[in-house]
Amino acid sequence: MSATDTQDNADRGGARWIGVADAATLWQVAYRRILDAAACAIERRGRFLIVLAGGSTPRAIYRMLRAADTDWSHWQVYFGDERCLPADNAERNSRMATDAWLNHVPIPQHEVHTIPAELGASMAALAYAETLRGVGDFDLVLLGLGEDGHTASLFPDRDWGVAASAPDALAVFDAPKPPPQRVSLSAARLSRARVVLFLVDGESKRDVVARWRMGADIPARAIRPETGVDVLTESILFPAGVI
Repeated sequence: MSATDTQDNADRGGARWIGVADAATLWQVAYRRILDAAACAIERRGRFLIVLAGGSTPRAIYRMLRAADTDWSHWQVYFGDERCLPADNAERNSRMATDAWLNHVPIPQHEVHTIPAELGASMAALAYAETLRGVGDFDLVLLGLGEDGHTASLFPDRDWGVAASAPDALAVFDAPKPPPQRVSLSAARLSRARVVLFLVDGESKRDVVARWRMGADIPARAIRPETGVDVLTESILFPAGVI
């Protein structure tokens, strides 16, 4: 398969699997899909509501977005999760996104809605739920995939906030990765989106991709928007015989 080829496959959980040749192509495809979603949302609704993911894969895409041709004045930025660390800590998702991208484009400052995780998990979750009050469906949610199947800060064997009555933001106190205190949007709130796009690369994700496709009960599968989810991944991560 060439560097620009993609293959779409749907698993029994409703995910559409989109394989690309390598990480660089994944970044380019994701970049283009973000801008296409923004253009569509701005044309139809006059604003673009995007939820950002943390991690190394989004960082490369965020850097690409510095040079994007779009009307930044209509963008509204939210975050899928955050670590309970000081606001300027380098391990914060908001700090990474700010340094890689947001500080370099004219998105109105009041439209970048960071999670105030420096307040501690409980207070920050309540505050972010209030921020999200009255906010409609997101236009695009970006998510990653951990080797254990976690996404955002929804970890296996924890409360994922799947029920329709779940709060928009969850306080996490016992994350298996440091720091233990985090804030995450609930699975129910992440599912209220027109497009959910998982970004998955790296050989270490091979096993969890196979488990997801075989129907394992992992947090990533709890994100279920009515339109289904798209999983953009390197083709080498598809289990043998699937493509």
